[in-house]
Amino acid sequence: MARKQGERGRRPTLDDVAALANVGRGTASRVLNGSPQVSESTKEAVLAAVKSLSYMPNQAARSLVAGRTGAVALVISESEERIFNEPFFGAVVKGISEGLSQASRHLVLHLAPARTRTANILDFLGSNQVDGVLTMSLREGDDLPTAVAERGVPVVGGGRSSASLDGSWVDVDNRAGGRLAASHLIDRGRGVIASITGPRDMRSGRERLAGFVEVLEASSIRPDQSLIVEGDFTEGSGYRGMLALLDRRPDTVAVFAASDMMALGAIRAIRESERTVGGDIAVVGFDDSREAATAVPRLTTIRQPARDMGWCMASSIIRLIDEPGIPPIQIVLPVELVVRDTS
Repeated sequence: MARKQGERGRRPTLDDVAALANVGRGTASRVLNGSPQVSESTKEAVLAAVKSLSYMPNQAARSLVAGRTGAVALVISESEERIFNEPFFGAVVKGISEGLSQASRHLVLHLAPARTRTANILDFLGSNQVDGVLTMSLREGDDLPTAVAERGVPVVGGGRSSASLDGSWVDVDNRAGGRLAASHLIDRGRGVIASITGPRDMRSGRERLAGFVEVLEASSIRPDQSLIVEGDFTEGSGYRGMLALLDRRPDTVAVFAASDMMALGAIRAIRESERTVGGDIAVVGFDDSREAATAVPRLTTIRQPARDMGWCMASSIIRLIDEPGIPPIQIVLPVELVVRDTS
């Protein structure tokens, strides 16, 4: 006879549920796993038995049998300040979380800049605590993807780096975004066009600049190093970069900033110089964040599908976990120009 929880000091089992419902153990399992291959009356009997016995499936035991934890780690190589202040990260994490949730996986977040990362995090990632690893914001020379993969753990990069080129990754077409920005400013009749780039040790920063320069050269505009300053995707670096540009090249009439946050910083510097945004100096950003649409004036920008990027990262890592041995998954998502008031 099936016993309720507490009798003889043990929890009810799936066998108890099956016995009380007068079905086989396999049938009870199919009901609890949502299989459509059971009759409505059988489903009702099993669920009634579950309620009567206060039965709770032991997820830890299921994971042990399957050799899975149900957890996926996301390692972001940035400071807390940047992650929580910049909308790009929130959008990507939201997409990842939604994708994992639909597959009944849960997300473990690690904020671990390479310069402060310890060996403990690698020990954690490679000690069967998680089924897969996602990475974001890796700099050149960061071998985290290789180190994790060598421990037999699937890895998907959010963006490409030298350490992940041959592995699995999801990226946006950063070079195309740089081309779109430059073409738009040239089409608007802007002559002296500057750029506030992303970090040179990040592939996304280099690719956006490369696309920008390609269009200038194709339009017989010689790239001038005095019109290029390096930023780090933050609002503060955009502000400082624009001040530097205005100081050494006061004839600047347009600027492409490689992130919306840098573009907003540039706008602040332009206003402080008593120039008009969109009139004296046109500004184009990159992201299409919520702030771009609500800024005054509204920011022209390159839209990258950050939430879709997160979703694709989640679906890719799930495939690699569920289908060991498949070839690397490599996805490039398109970008588009969104024209607003600043250009």
